[in-house]
Amino acid sequence: MAYFSSVANFVHRVCFLVPEIALSTPRILFPTGADLRRTPESAPMALLEVRNLTKRWRKDRLALDDVSFDLRQGEILGLLGHNGAGKSTVLGITLGMVRPDGGEVRIAGHSVQRERALALKNIGAIYEAAHFYDYLTGWQNLRALCSLSGWWDEVEAKRILKLVNLGERAGHKTKTYSHGMRQRLALAQALMPMPKCLLLDEPTDGLDPEGIREFREFVMKLRADFGMTILINSHLLGEVELMCDRCVILKQGRKMYEGPVPSQKKSQDTFRLHTRDLPQARQVIATAGATYDPVTQLVTLPTHTVGHELLKQLVEAHVRIDAWQPHQPTLEEFYLGMTSA
Repeated sequence: MAYFSSVANFVHRVCFLVPEIALSTPRILFPTGADLRRTPESAPMALLEVRNLTKRWRKDRLALDDVSFDLRQGEILGLLGHNGAGKSTVLGITLGMVRPDGGEVRIAGHSVQRERALALKNIGAIYEAAHFYDYLTGWQNLRALCSLSGWWDEVEAKRILKLVNLGERAGHKTKTYSHGMRQRLALAQALMPMPKCLLLDEPTDGLDPEGIREFREFVMKLRADFGMTILINSHLLGEVELMCDRCVILKQGRKMYEGPVPSQKKSQDTFRLHTRDLPQARQVIATAGATYDPVTQLVTLPTHTVGHELLKQLVEAHVRIDAWQPHQPTLEEFYLGMTSA
């Protein structure tokens, strides 16, 4: 059963879900640590499948252009892109709140567009800004919002509130909550009952550094302890780099990249060179078919050339080498290079 952090969105969703979903949902058990250790030969299945999504808001504005990607079971995936790239549209379609012009989203094998109730019972989400009734306590807000869909379990609610570190403040009115506490209450709502998949739309927006770190550690804990599958839409590339296994980059409604977070891949063709004999070094580099960027001091090797071979040529040419280091590109470098092209 899907729960969403925005009150308006939540009420809108409930109007469609109540007739279709049973009024009680059993707690879902998940694989933990050892169960999630897989060999490359046994790659995890896709829990969420985005297939050929197309959406036009107006005749002259294509929001999504044939976008496809997978969210694999047990992984954390970052959804990246500039404002207006189509990220929120993808999430809206995934949650059944936006109708696509083409394509579909499948969750645990069920189409959101054709089997809405069956698909959405596997997912929880923080979508757009979290809104609560300020005159109610955190506990009352959680009960009111969950009860709208006919589901409430007091024991589970207490467990989830303790899990998000709100157990002691659940009896306080939400108007006294900090932004970080409201985000944790939104997360508690998204986790009731514990879903297979969690969608987080800018979850750290507005949090201070301590709150961002706490949220990141909690997300990692959800995966480590419960085997939860998580999709994160964020502009904080450093956080995506720390949390995510893979990422998807959108630009103007098109998918530009889907794969491992670049900084986690081992680079074998780029090296940073520090030398006092730069003119001589550049001549050796050019002769070897490599390229040198004087701004970044990076040497990019040609195909079938390895680092130690070029280093040997530099030394044999009596180039004094102060440093020769493999360069690991950051996600920021990769993202800006991809989206500014």
